[in-house]
Amino acid sequence: MRVLAIDTATTDLVTGIVDTNTGAVTERIIADTRAHNEQLVPTVQALLSDASLNFNNLDAIVVGCGPGPFTGLRVGMASAQALGQALGIPVHGVCSHDAIAHAIAAEFPSEKLLVTSDARRKEVYFAVYDGAERTFGPEVIAPEQLSAEVNRIIIPDALAARLPVELADLPRQAANPRPAGLVAVADLDSTPEPLVPLYLRRPDAKEPKARPQSPAIPKVEL
Repeated sequence: MRVLAIDTATTDLVTGIVDTNTGAVTERIIADTRAHNEQLVPTVQALLSDASLNFNNLDAIVVGCGPGPFTGLRVGMASAQALGQALGIPVHGVCSHDAIAHAIAAEFPSEKLLVTSDARRKEVYFAVYDGAERTFGPEVIAPEQLSAEVNRIIIPDALAARLPVELADLPRQAANPRPAGLVAVADLDSTPEPLVPLYLRRPDAKEPKARPQSPAIPKVEL
């Protein structure tokens, strides 16, 4: 089975094709980009060219559903859903942190992990894992308020200095989702559920409050 993997939950634009029969992975990852919307489709097209494939060779799509910011998640999930409908293939949504934990657990299988990603607004999205199995989260919190009995921390380098004292000396590294991990945590044999984005909080944009009508403007009933 050839599976297209997409994740836009972080600042990285993650795309890849995973052959579940051979284990071969072809990936294109644009690190630290803010232009997911403009770059996603051209990157997928270039990815298919790299693998000497076309869209009709794909059997399924796996997309990261966050947690992540509203705009970023919308780009990846909407694109995956549109491609799936156009091609008539299943689209499976997965937690992006699960994909990170799966990759780390392959290297450190017996460790308990705290996996975080940048939530902006001086906060992080986080989840706790026993190996690759999620035991808590995802939730959103300030880095200083993190508390968990873990052996290793996955956190962006820019936020590591804000860890509380009890976590500051633990082994840590930065990591984002990758195609192999996204596909590994998807149940490709199941009927896909509707995609549900893990926003965890309301979007920045708010509906403007209604303004009182000026008494100088007459009311008109239609």
